[in-house]
Amino acid sequence: MLLSELTGSVQRLRGVGPAVAQALEKLEITTVRDLLLHVPRSYENRKDPAPLTEAFNGRTVNTVAEVLAHDYVGPPNRRTLKVYVRDDSHTASLACFGRNFLARKLPPGQKIYLTGAFQYRFGELTASAFEFEPYGVEPRAFGMILPVYGLTEGITQHGLRKIMRTALADARHIEDEVPEALRRRHALLPRRHAVQVVHFPGSMQEAEDARRSLAFDELFVFQAVVARRVVERNAGARAPKALPRNLLNRLVRSLPFSLTPDQKTTVEEILADLGAARPMARLLQGDVGSGKTLVAFLAALPYVELGYQVAFVAPTELLAKQHAENAASLLEPLGVRLAFLSGAVKGAARAPLLEAVGAGDVDIVVGTHAVFTEQVEFRDLRLVIIDEQHRFGVRQRELLVAKGTQQDGGRPDVLLMTATPIPRTLALTVFGDMDTSVIRTMPPGRKPVRTHLARQENEQKVYERVRQELSAGRQAYFVYPLVRESEKLSLRDAEGMYERLAREVFPEFRLALIHSRVPEEDKVERMERFTRGEVDALVATSVVEVGVDVANATCLVVEHAERFGLAALHQLRGRVGRGAHQSYAFFVYDDALTEEGKQRLRVLYENTDGFAIAEEDLKIRGPGELTGTRQAGYVRFRVAELARDMDLMNAARTDAFDILERDPALEAESHKTLRRAVDLAQAELGR
Repeated sequence: MLLSELTGSVQRLRGVGPAVAQALEKLEITTVRDLLLHVPRSYENRKDPAPLTEAFNGRTVNTVAEVLAHDYVGPPNRRTLKVYVRDDSHTASLACFGRNFLARKLPPGQKIYLTGAFQYRFGELTASAFEFEPYGVEPRAFGMILPVYGLTEGITQHGLRKIMRTALADARHIEDEVPEALRRRHALLPRRHAVQVVHFPGSMQEAEDARRSLAFDELFVFQAVVARRVVERNAGARAPKALPRNLLNRLVRSLPFSLTPDQKTTVEEILADLGAARPMARLLQGDVGSGKTLVAFLAALPYVELGYQVAFVAPTELLAKQHAENAASLLEPLGVRLAFLSGAVKGAARAPLLEAVGAGDVDIVVGTHAVFTEQVEFRDLRLVIIDEQHRFGVRQRELLVAKGTQQDGGRPDVLLMTATPIPRTLALTVFGDMDTSVIRTMPPGRKPVRTHLARQENEQKVYERVRQELSAGRQAYFVYPLVRESEKLSLRDAEGMYERLAREVFPEFRLALIHSRVPEEDKVERMERFTRGEVDALVATSVVEVGVDVANATCLVVEHAERFGLAALHQLRGRVGRGAHQSYAFFVYDDALTEEGKQRLRVLYENTDGFAIAEEDLKIRGPGELTGTRQAGYVRFRVAELARDMDLMNAARTDAFDILERDPALEAESHKTLRRAVDLAQAELGR
């Protein structure tokens, strides 16, 4: 049986009732497989002796000690027991806060196994966090290396260890997914053994060997899925074609500016793909305002000229409508037939639009998720463009691609776009089956946004600077982490601050509120008013991260900036600086923010390069949060960590592509187990 096939509920394990199962679910553990892959975040070494004197070197004590005496400290009505102990190296005290009953379990003369974090205070070594067991009987937790897991409320280390031991009984017959030849080459442990010892290792080296083996297994199967996608896409080969450039050249000549060098290069890369013998799969990266949308329009025009259709999809009504308006101003003068489709297009307007798309009377459909629905049929869809791709699931994208699949199996070309720069380590995993284009240079005339970090206590200075901009006829954004006040979190929220800003801080200006709970039609109406200059300041959540392009907006204020990822803050900063005026971004942080938290924000202050910021965000938050992959259904590595395991990822990628190139269907006897693993992983990633 494969580890990925252990999909039985954790509730069938002894000791896991409904309450424990509910707590485990908070850790994203619902199956036995999930539990076994919940690897320890660290270990407690109770195997190697560490006498009391090692506490002076900062080590956790692990020793055999003798109880010397008892004492009590504090006022008579709140006395606290102190137990004095010694081993062969030193003496120390155990502060038993709230545990005076330990006097019975630790009588003078008793020998114990003792572990704890001791500190030198008031002239003696002392510990309040300690564990012990009687010496002379078989120890339950001493003489071994114990796993330390990530926990949640309702789960203890001791309880999770017991559950894990029960689950490991199911892991004795786990099959290897990595072919034996690769396992020997990379000195990997058999998977059934690696699963056992990663939780209860005999040594720290064994723990690392097990973690490394499991990480390689995970990365290898994922890269095999990526390699299979490449093989399947290349199987849909087509005759190379020359692309006409009449419409493209006319659009370039009509622009009031010149394309940047990166835009020119990217257009040529995409056109080379479109004319090639295999369907395109390309990721276009570029900071907010770098001109990705224009590149996409230029790339679409040769296909329009050939009589094919193009779908251009964005995740929100605001962004899709903005793209449609830009397309109308740029492409309709060239004779390109456009249509806008979203959930808001209903009733009498929807039927003729769908009929026109199905008949081929529309060249480019710009829309939202509504384009994915069954009712939308294309006559000849050959190019799919998806903006802010991380907002869509793999399954959604496949539904759209399927609308353009030809009778001979040929698939439409796919261009994904993102304004969140993706580090190379992540691009090779999440987007490993795609070619990548990058727009780094910004259009000429753009002034860098001046970034300021401000403590919350200095917010009045920030407000005054914003007032100066508003008085000069400019506009501003105010962004908050919450929609409304939370009982659990002491954070400012958009709804509450909208009331305060409108009533107390900026009563002389016009404000509007936008967040995810505002009805879509109201959201669009308020955004259009802001775009027309009828609203001076927009109070919002991170919903304005995408889809808002107002050249007159020169101020961005993000409160509780420490609650946002660096990549998100960088993208929010891209909402300003889109016009000729100098723009400003104020990241306001909590007065109690730690130095580490401040240093993290300084990365944003010191960098305008989105890729440098994304690399730092990857280290801090992990790949899932950075690209939205946890929401979009790409991948969640349970053991591997890209920042640490880049060498394993590169090796796994090379091996996986080598095997799939030689055995595309994984039909060889040595690859049968791998084929099952890849089938399961591909089905899961497609959800």
